[in-house]
Amino acid sequence: MRRRALLAGLAAPGLAGAQWAPSRPIRIVVGFSAGGGTDITIRAMTARLQASLGQPVVVENKPGASGNLASEMVLRAPPDGHTLLMGTIAALALNPTLFRNLGFDPRVDFSPISLAGDILNLFVCAPDKPFADFTGLLAAARARPDTLSNGHSGVGGTGHLAGCLLDSMAGIQTIQVSYRGGGALIADIISGKVDFSCATASTTLPHIESGRLRALAAPTPSRSPLLPHTPAVAETLPGYAVANWNALVGPRGMAPAVVARLNTAMREALADPEVAGNLRRHGVEPAPSSPEELSRFIREETDKWAPVIRAIGATVD
Repeated sequence: MRRRALLAGLAAPGLAGAQWAPSRPIRIVVGFSAGGGTDITIRAMTARLQASLGQPVVVENKPGASGNLASEMVLRAPPDGHTLLMGTIAALALNPTLFRNLGFDPRVDFSPISLAGDILNLFVCAPDKPFADFTGLLAAARARPDTLSNGHSGVGGTGHLAGCLLDSMAGIQTIQVSYRGGGALIADIISGKVDFSCATASTTLPHIESGRLRALAAPTPSRSPLLPHTPAVAETLPGYAVANWNALVGPRGMAPAVVARLNTAMREALADPEVAGNLRRHGVEPAPSSPEELSRFIREETDKWAPVIRAIGATVD
């Protein structure tokens, strides 16, 4: 869909001649705890990035404030290509509208490098919950307003937004429960402490396959090829869709040669069959782009979601 045009970045002119090379290890900051979807995505790529760049690539987890703590850490770093952010749709496109006093603008304060991938999310619950499917979940929520708990991996993330949009479009009221990352959230869904969640496929698929989680629906316009028997939310609530994606960015002011070299490394990693296969098994579709395409995409996503966020009243002080 929207990614087809972005694949043109694979052949973007002028990138092959970049001469910059990192002089020390590269730190990639993730705004969520270890074991979550963003963390899994970048760790699947680190070995290939290291081989391409000739330096160790270290992932650092800095959870908090829907990725804003990680964003601020990277924005304070020198723009020399050695400190980068594995950004999410939340950090790069949703937070400017969600947070009243963000303090920075992702559209202008980061140096875009490349999109990483489209991420599949899934509504899931423990198998012993009384609702067997998505329509059963909605029926239970309507029968018992303000009693079902809906967990998400951070205020302002796609899980949070998916829950707010579900409440609004389905006419239900659920209790939002915020976590600092996907790992702890999944543990509490499996144990039944949280009734349901919209979480990344990378954190839920292994437990769905083992029977420890039940897939209820995908927040997508149509069914996912990974789970063709799991309905899309849009089959019950026409027009419902919440996308999720990751992208690599750096501090504002990075030199074009630095951005170009890092973009080349990202494209090489995402084109590697082993990396791509690993990502797809975790529900992530590789989606490289040029820096210019990523810049436009961040602006488009910000503009697209701003009226939705305002309409459902999902704001954070």
